[in-house]
Amino acid sequence: MCVMEASENTIKLYYNTEAEKLQMPEYGRNVLKMVEQLKDIPDRDKRTEQAYAVVKVMETLNPLVHQQENYTQKLWDHLFIIAGYDLDVDAPFPKPQPDVINSRPDPIPLNTKPIRARHYGRNIESILDLIALEPEGETKTAMIRSLAIYMRQQYLIWNKDTVADTTIFQDIERLSGGRVKVPEGIELTKISAEASFSRPGLNLGFSGNKGGKFNRNFRGKNGKKK
Repeated sequence: MCVMEASENTIKLYYNTEAEKLQMPEYGRNVLKMVEQLKDIPDRDKRTEQAYAVVKVMETLNPLVHQQENYTQKLWDHLFIIAGYDLDVDAPFPKPQPDVINSRPDPIPLNTKPIRARHYGRNIESILDLIALEPEGETKTAMIRSLAIYMRQQYLIWNKDTVADTTIFQDIERLSGGRVKVPEGIELTKISAEASFSRPGLNLGFSGNKGGKFNRNFRGKNGKKK
């Protein structure tokens, strides 16, 4: 968008790219001009009255603000931001502070500890930490058994078609650093012959049949069944 200013012999074009950067672009440059005119009103009561009118205009221009909680206060906050926090009016809410509005959220610390077995995931190690604190007994045995069944499922997704129970038990003791000992005689449920394990996102060629079986009606380019 440009604005033309004509003089006696020349025409000057003014582009928005040459103008001051908008603090709240969603309200546009006309609202900025309204706010600047507010500052020039000498009477405080009249200035406050006009500030309410500008907020109404802002609400019309930015209807998405209604999706926020306390949206009326948000609009007044936006008014002060547009004014550069330099607006003396009787607002219905406290004036926002620049150091609060412009503050950055605290960074979320990342877990940089390497995963010892990626096919099991990091959560398995956290669960093993909890099981290690559990006193010996039936409850702990049941927890180990349930975890072993889940780990076997994860193992089959990312590795082979079959895996011995002893392999899972060894992984439990290894990943726990020897703090969790699998009780002797513990048995896992048998895997059904119809069970199918597939990696997430690799279900191409599957028709959603029960058990995740391959769609045998899939045909290749030559029309023959694959």
